[in-house]
Amino acid sequence: MDKFFSTIRGLGLKRGPQRWLGGVCGGIAARLNVDVAFVRIAFLLFALLPGPAFVVYLAAWLLLPDQRNAIVLQSFLDKRSIGR
Repeated sequence: MDKFFSTIRGLGLKRGPQRWLGGVCGGIAARLNVDVAFVRIAFLLFALLPGPAFVVYLAAWLLLPDQRNAIVLQSFLDKRSIGR
């Protein structure tokens, strides 16, 4: 499982410091070097289309590392394995 999270970190995409919800749009904007407002508008348009916009956003929040390089899903799985 650590190899999977290392691969995710290797993508160079992190959740951004400008956070409204989880910082996903801010991280994508930083990676693409565009204003975060454009990414948020694009996501809102994507969310209006029939499809899994919420699921995609939630998956990105769970899998993308934050500014400290911590991944939410990995932290959750590590805590569960320690408790056993």
